[in-house]
Amino acid sequence: MNTRDVRAFIAVVDTGSIVQAATQLHLTQPGVTRRVQSLEALLGVELLDRQSKPLRPTAAGREIYQKGRDLLHAEADLLAFARTDIEPGGELRLGMPPFLADRALTTPIDALRSRYPNLALRILAAWSLGLVEQVESGLLDAAAVVLSEHTPPPVNMTSHAFDRQPLRIVAAPSLGLRARATLKDLAAFPWVLSQNGCGMRSTLRRAMEERGLPCNVGVEAFGADLQLSLVARGAGIGVITPDLLAASSYRSQLKLVTVTDFQMDMIAWLIHRALPPRLEAPVAMLLDQLKAVMSKRPRSRQAS
Repeated sequence: MNTRDVRAFIAVVDTGSIVQAATQLHLTQPGVTRRVQSLEALLGVELLDRQSKPLRPTAAGREIYQKGRDLLHAEADLLAFARTDIEPGGELRLGMPPFLADRALTTPIDALRSRYPNLALRILAAWSLGLVEQVESGLLDAAAVVLSEHTPPPVNMTSHAFDRQPLRIVAAPSLGLRARATLKDLAAFPWVLSQNGCGMRSTLRRAMEERGLPCNVGVEAFGADLQLSLVARGAGIGVITPDLLAASSYRSQLKLVTVTDFQMDMIAWLIHRALPPRLEAPVAMLLDQLKAVMSKRPRSRQAS
């Protein structure tokens, strides 16, 4: 089997177009078509639904696509073991929670693309608990996750902490909450929170349940700034980290509430299982970049 044919088929599926695949691979359009046809002839099945726009794989093509990606990963790993004079290639499958990706990922990604131009980055934005499961199952190579201080990453993973921040409770002044309150006081109000799977929501809910208190979610909303805008309008109480609060245009409309029986830090980790040699240096660079981004956060945002 010619891996160049596999690479051409994968490029067509990724781009949905022979034209774009040809551009990506620096080939002619007929050259890409011949490679896909060669793979189909070898396997004895049609891999592409040529009536669809953009091009999509057939049922057999979807299975071959995933197996082909695995084959190219194995090829890259083999080259990394056999040669030390080539730059890391293949894919780096990285996961990160949406709010952390927005806040901290731009500079590290630019650095990785500049240093390792042959490495394709596949980034999945999802909640931390789901990302942990995907790293455990091998669907991701590494993930940046945010977990409460009482919920460390699994012991069978390599974990590096790169940030730590306390949770803060915020409310609109119109709700009439005192500056110091208890979780029981807060239980009388609805919450504005992210969807299930969010680490901050899970941490808050667990603290409420341990005290036999309800955690009534009035509004589920995606995105820290949207949540804070709803809190500022009195839709409910919110939970946030200091840096996200400091970056929000709604911060002046919100009141910080000190909760006397709830103090919790959230820790950001970069986690991975055993890495193939080709990914060791890129993942180490990613960790250094994440630490650098967090260390440059203004001191006012780090205040507790």
